Amino acid sequence: MDITETPRKARARRDSDFVTAALPYDGGRKPRFAPVTFSEEGGVRYLHFGTEWVQGAMRLRQPDKIELEYAQQMMAWLLFIDPPKQVTQLGLGTGALTKFTHRYLPKTQTQAVEINPAVVVAARTMFGLPADDKRLSVIETDAWEYVNDASNHGAIGALQIDLYDATARGPVLDSAAFYSACRACLGKLGVVTVNLFGDHPSFRRNMKQLAVAFDSRVLALPEIHDGNRIAIAFSGPPLSFDWASLARRAALIERTFKLPAKSWVAALKLAHPGAEFTI
Repeated sequence: MDITETPRKARARRDSDFVTAALPYDGGRKPRFAPVTFSEEGGVRYLHFGTEWVQGAMRLRQPDKIELEYAQQMMAWLLFIDPPKQVTQLGLGTGALTKFTHRYLPKTQTQAVEINPAVVVAARTMFGLPADDKRLSVIETDAWEYVNDASNHGAIGALQIDLYDATARGPVLDSAAFYSACRACLGKLGVVTVNLFGDHPSFRRNMKQLAVAFDSRVLALPEIHDGNRIAIAFSGPPLSFDWASLARRAALIERTFKLPAKSWVAALKLAHPGAEFTI
C-alpha cells in the first residue's frame, strides 16, 4: 500500500465514481469492510478502500507489470532462492504480485489469501486477475486463520504479506504469534517479505516481532519515496553469498523479469558491508 499524499490521492478521496460496496458475507461474524473504490490518472488505475490511500495500481497498457516500487521490492526473495513450488500472497489488493508470479513463474503454484470478497471481485474485473486454474488459487479467508491452519504448514517457499485496511495505521496482523505462524507455513528453506511503513511507529514494532519469530534473521530494504519499507525474513539453513554472486543474480532477474534487482543489491551492500552477505 502506497502511503504518500498526492493530487491524485486527494482527488480519489473526493471521487465517488466506481464505488463498490462489500459483498454480503455468509460467515458467523460479519466483518466490517470499507468500500472498494477506484481512480485513474496518467494511464494507471488505482485501488482504494474508500480513502486516499492507494492499495494497489495497474498500468492499463502493461497490466501484468508490477507498477509500484514497493510491490516490486516484495519480489526481492528472488535474490536468495530459486522460484519455489509455491508462492503465497496474504492480502490480494489489485493482484499485481499474484498475476506476476502466475505469469512469469510457470513451475510455481501461486496462491493468494484475501478476506474481503469485494477485493477479489475488483481484482478480477478491474485489474485483470485471471480465473483460478491448475497453478492459481485465490482463497477467501482470514490471513490469521490461513497461517494457523496446519494443512498450510511447511508448504510455502516465498510468502508475501501486505495486510492493510482503510485506516492505513500499519499491518492489521503484526504479532509475534502471527509471524511465527507465517514461519510455520514455510518449507525447509523459505523467505517472507512484508510491506511496512518506514516512518511510522508500527515499523519498529513489526521488525521486533519478526525478529522474535525468525530468530533475528530479518532485514529491511531502505525506505522508498512512497514511504513504504519492505522487510525480509529468512527461515531454514544459513545463507551466504558473495557480492559478485548477488550481482549476477540481480542482473539475471532484471533481464528475465524486468525488476530493478540491482538497486536491491546496492541497498543490501550499504547496510551489510563486508566481503559477503550472510544471514
